[in-house]
Amino acid sequence: MTTTAWLESSLRRVYPTSPAGDATSLTLCAARNDRASFQVCVRNGSTSAVRAEVAVEPGCEGLAAVVRRVGMVAMAHLNTDTPADECEGIGHVPGLAPDPLYPEASTLVGPREAAAFWVSLSTGRGMDPGAHELVVRVSLEGRPPAEMRVTLLVGEPVIDLRKPFWVTHWFYADALCDWYGVEPFSEAFWPICRRYMADHASHGGSSQYVPIFTPPTDGVKRPTQLLRVSEPKRGRYEFDFSDVDRWVSTARKAGAGYFEWTHLFSQWGVKHALRVYRDNADPASLLWPASTGAVSPVYRRFLAQFLPRFHAFLSERKLLDVSLFHVSDEPGLDHLENYRSARAMLHDLAPWLRSSDALSNLEFGKLGLVDIPIPSISESHAFADAGIPAWAYFCCGPRGRYVNRLMDTPLAKIRSIGWLLHRFQAGGFLHWGYNYWYRSQSRQLIDPFTDQAGGAWPGWPNGDPFVVYPGPQGPLDSIRWEAFADGLRDQALLRTLGLAADDALLAPLQGYDRFPRDAAWLLTAKRRLLGL
Repeated sequence: MTTTAWLESSLRRVYPTSPAGDATSLTLCAARNDRASFQVCVRNGSTSAVRAEVAVEPGCEGLAAVVRRVGMVAMAHLNTDTPADECEGIGHVPGLAPDPLYPEASTLVGPREAAAFWVSLSTGRGMDPGAHELVVRVSLEGRPPAEMRVTLLVGEPVIDLRKPFWVTHWFYADALCDWYGVEPFSEAFWPICRRYMADHASHGGSSQYVPIFTPPTDGVKRPTQLLRVSEPKRGRYEFDFSDVDRWVSTARKAGAGYFEWTHLFSQWGVKHALRVYRDNADPASLLWPASTGAVSPVYRRFLAQFLPRFHAFLSERKLLDVSLFHVSDEPGLDHLENYRSARAMLHDLAPWLRSSDALSNLEFGKLGLVDIPIPSISESHAFADAGIPAWAYFCCGPRGRYVNRLMDTPLAKIRSIGWLLHRFQAGGFLHWGYNYWYRSQSRQLIDPFTDQAGGAWPGWPNGDPFVVYPGPQGPLDSIRWEAFADGLRDQALLRTLGLAADDALLAPLQGYDRFPRDAAWLLTAKRRLLGL
């Protein structure tokens, strides 16, 4: 058997056991100040290992191309509660699945095995509209390089990113510290953190999470508290915002325009005060017992001193209007009174603080207990029907017909997220898992290259806890993260063009679980937007 090279869309996964394709040409489309992507694939039909190398020549000014190798990770199971026609990987998983992207343009392809390279194209704002041809060369050992052609159709519109859509992910400083062996906010920490911040922003993550306090989500974490707080003297706390200031400055330089701040009360019940530490190096250095009540006098005294200082810091740094504040994560209807009490205390102490939380029970919105509700996509239509503006999120679910970005979610479905958020006028998007490399609700690191569910499958589906892998010096993107970012660029184009949510072009998008699944619809719709 022969070794074959071919071109593949970026909306289809190529597994080691995938059959060879036959496309030697490909047509893509993009706006200016946009991105497009495709794959270059090789299937080795011989009994020997073959070295494959890929080079891409853009052939025009204003176009940049980056080639990365698509790596494979061990995926033990397909995710549950997903129909066959909503799942990618059947017949390949359990087994090796494509996901991480390595900064390599060559690889050794084993016998009877397929491999892929991911090519990312970036168009400049001043690039000439029209058809541009790229030459793709695939070099295989012992053969002359094979040439293939990609035509990029560039439309007239220039995507405007000056006022980006709110997209935020929970960003785990503790995971960076534990994986890379650095202390929180030490000099060794900051270069690593900066690379992850830049990666998040470059993929449409317009809002940077700020751990001013150790996040009170998913178990008791290693202390990673930016704000330095001293023991009260004569009843007065002292606050040092130096590391908070450095975090915000670093994030702004990395591309963040918005900021999300730590929840101020415990998760799943709003029962307890936040854990606040005197020293990140000492998990026992709590300012009050972990069992302290949410609206207890001791915590109220603390907040009464902290919140005015926080407001002054936000005002001085011009952050007040670009910040997202939280009370407590995912309260249920049985926690409504706890949430009401905590929210009332915050309103008394900080009437300027607009609350925003992931919660899916419509009652919280109807009662006006949260200023910006963030319901699950399975419940977001109920908020819209009630006339309550809201964001959207997904977490572990919903699965099945609903859009998501799991390890076996078809890539075209992942890219649809941006279109759906625009169609249903979500105010923003939140996800909890940018780089959660821990066993569920513990401080035990997992190996994300062999476990993509935090050791909690099937409750946590493969692909939910993180979208980037830890590389030697910084993040390795995943193809899920790339497809998500491409969808946000599509959404940015819709916003730039001012396309109405009820435009006929978007009519096939009828719900977060009812929309076209095929890549052809996405590409045709984008070409129509660009007038191509």
